[in-house]
Amino acid sequence: MMLVERDEHLAFLAGLLTEAVGGRGRIAVVSGPAATGTSALLDEFVEQAAGAGVLPLTAVGSAAETGLPLGVLGQLLRGAPVPAEQRAAVRELLAAGPDRRESAARELSALLLDLAERQPLALVVDDVQHADPDSLACLSHLTRRLGRSRIMAVLGRTGRAAHRTAEFHQELLRRPGCHSLVLPLLTPDGVERLVAERLGREAADRLAADCHRISGGNPLLLTALLDGQLAAVRAGTADGGLAVADGYGQAVRDLLHRSAPGLLPLVQALAVLGAPDGVGRLLGVDGAEAARGLRELADCGLLAPDGFRHPAARAAVLLDTGSERRAELHGRAAGLLHAGGGAAAATAEHLLASGRVEEAWTVPVLEEAATLALAEGRVGQAVEYLRLACRVCADGPRLARIRTALVRAEWRINPGAPTPHLTELTTALHRGHLRPSDGLVLAKALLWHGRFEEARDVLSRLGLESGPHDPETAAELRTTRPWLRCWYAPLLAHVPSAEEEPDPRPAPSTAVSWRLEAATALDSVLSHGPSEQAVAEAERILRTSRLDETGMDTVESALLALTYGDRADRAAPWCDGLIAEAAARQSPGRQARLATIRAEIAVRQGDLPGAERYARQALEIIPAGSWGVAVGGALASLLTALTAMGRHDEAADQLNLPVPEAMLQSRYGLHYLQARGRYQLATGHLNAALGDFLACGELMRQWGLDVPGLVAWRGEAAEAMLQLGDRDGARRLLEEQLAMVDQCAPRARGVAMRQLAATGDLRQRPALLRKAADVLQEAGDRYELARALADLARTYHDLGELRRARLTARRAWMLAEECQAQPLTRLLGVEFGWSSGGDQSARESAPAVSDAVLSDAECRVAELAAHGYTNREIAKRLYVTVSTVEQHLTRAYRKLRVSSRVDLPTAMGALTRAG
Repeated sequence: MMLVERDEHLAFLAGLLTEAVGGRGRIAVVSGPAATGTSALLDEFVEQAAGAGVLPLTAVGSAAETGLPLGVLGQLLRGAPVPAEQRAAVRELLAAGPDRRESAARELSALLLDLAERQPLALVVDDVQHADPDSLACLSHLTRRLGRSRIMAVLGRTGRAAHRTAEFHQELLRRPGCHSLVLPLLTPDGVERLVAERLGREAADRLAADCHRISGGNPLLLTALLDGQLAAVRAGTADGGLAVADGYGQAVRDLLHRSAPGLLPLVQALAVLGAPDGVGRLLGVDGAEAARGLRELADCGLLAPDGFRHPAARAAVLLDTGSERRAELHGRAAGLLHAGGGAAAATAEHLLASGRVEEAWTVPVLEEAATLALAEGRVGQAVEYLRLACRVCADGPRLARIRTALVRAEWRINPGAPTPHLTELTTALHRGHLRPSDGLVLAKALLWHGRFEEARDVLSRLGLESGPHDPETAAELRTTRPWLRCWYAPLLAHVPSAEEEPDPRPAPSTAVSWRLEAATALDSVLSHGPSEQAVAEAERILRTSRLDETGMDTVESALLALTYGDRADRAAPWCDGLIAEAAARQSPGRQARLATIRAEIAVRQGDLPGAERYARQALEIIPAGSWGVAVGGALASLLTALTAMGRHDEAADQLNLPVPEAMLQSRYGLHYLQARGRYQLATGHLNAALGDFLACGELMRQWGLDVPGLVAWRGEAAEAMLQLGDRDGARRLLEEQLAMVDQCAPRARGVAMRQLAATGDLRQRPALLRKAADVLQEAGDRYELARALADLARTYHDLGELRRARLTARRAWMLAEECQAQPLTRLLGVEFGWSSGGDQSARESAPAVSDAVLSDAECRVAELAAHGYTNREIAKRLYVTVSTVEQHLTRAYRKLRVSSRVDLPTAMGALTRAG
């Protein structure tokens, strides 16, 4: 209640009191919704009456004392100046039995009239709606006889009058001399004035509307909101909006406990349902009665027409509701929703909140809700639904299916989480309760955790040699062999081939078809090397599939087919989009697995900081201990990046992390061996490095995955051999590697050419290194390009072509700086006498080409090429074809008198200075 309204009401009551003192008895009924200030107004009136020489006699009705005969009247008389000789009689009247109460009420009423002859009285009864019937009868008798007495009766009432007191209130209002004062909720203007008083004008302009919307104009709720906002301002946590703090929830609970007791069950039911519809049915009460109660709650500002005014109010009510009562209401709500054909998701939420799932219909409802939640990216909720279904499902085959779905869902969050379910699923398999497709999920989970023996047993029990009749299962089983070959090749020998059935069968689902096609494309790349067909197939799958429709196996296989197929530039945007989708769909497990692939892509692009960032992100989302054998993927990229950036101590810390022994029997182990070998090579442990590279190569040959696109182990081993002095052995390995790559693998070919140049005669190196640099620039690996240019600069230097050496070294230095490859930048600085920022004289000594005149198109293309962009990237940026880019570059080479991309930065720089 605003201060001005309170003063007006007090002034009005004071006027009535003056009339009563003058011998004209008066009655005032002060009413209003709960917590609108009725009690505060009566308290101030009591003080006002006492100050005016009037004797105030007070009482407060209570729901707990409604059945106490003459309880309210007894409170009034407790402070009355009853003569000593009458006190015993008064006590006897108050204790009168049922047969004498009517006469006792009349006598007590007469006593009060007699007392008023000696001193004016103010009879003040708060919460009169809770008064006992006998006291109401006495007050009714008394107020009919006020006439010329010096008594003023002020009766406070909160909320709607109960049925038994409604007649009493109506009777009072018909009496001469009775006045009604209604304390309304605060208007928007009233709220704004109060906010301005407490928080200032500027805050009122921003917050008044929200304050009125959330408080409904109830002073108790509004005060709690303003207190919370002031506390937030003092603590520096206010962000410009309204801070709805814990005090608001406490005010909601206080308001409810001040309201009529019958309203509490209604508001609890509303909190459980979230909306007014169905509150009466949930409580088993008449709909009209429930609607009246909800209107009363709306009248006091707690509710809006569609429910609670703020989620904090609902949360406060639920918190105040006992756990047993809350569970009971949620259970009944679930039953009502199901009986009425309600949505599975809403029903499942109530089942989850109740924790009491006993009916047979609950399991399919939970399954349906989980399927929908997964499709919508609400993975955490799906997990909760499936866990509850597992607890209550008694049907063995169905329970196995639900538990498999639970493993899949938990896998999206953390692949290490499903471990407790694996034993139960293995038992279900032995009992014949597990479908073959679900058995594959179990086998993959066991493999992830390095439990190869158990996985082998599971796969052998799936009966792959017998063609299953279910086309979906048959397709899943056919997918297993290429998938195993690419991930866990040693296990392939223990899995019988799936025989194709001669009769035509219905096509499997799209998701299963995509999984098979993606696994086949990756298998082709790892078995035979990259091909345009495999790359096109992988991109088609990525273009048409999404994470909500396909499993991670599909997108992983397609992304890796591009990555190992030397198409990192095309894999990167697909991977970025899928990472964002996984994050949006609350699938941190998938996000981490995709980040691991993205780290590998970054390594192949020479983006060392990016590789570190993505690898660390993967290991932060899923701790190393939960990765199982797959930890080798993230660790390999992180080790590779840290080693190339010269952060050897950090790399050593990663090497000290324990990894599963079984990791070396998986694809992840190949990358780990390569990364560890590179660290050993960088830190001078040449024999250990060579051992890791040769071990990697031996595994790849055994598994039939000996392609440079996966791990170019021959080139790695050759570098170690060169440092050990075995030039012939290094050349032999590199010639083998070059014979294995073609135009479809530019990165692997460029790296091998750079490495091969080191084994040849000094005068033969420049041509080979220039070609390697051109190929690597086209491939888009800037770190390997920097290494090729650095080798070329040293070769020029050794041949006495010092000017050319410095210009080439400058280009290598800039690329190495961009990649943060500090060992390479430091080495170039030492070799060519540079400090931070490079050598300004190198730029100034570039040959002039002022006579070269490039067209605008040729200049744009040449500039982008000079900055390291591939022809494909240039075409995409300029919205032209790759063929057009090649034609512009050819003409630019001729005009600038250069023979390759390596010389473009120098030539373009000179052209810019000349212009």
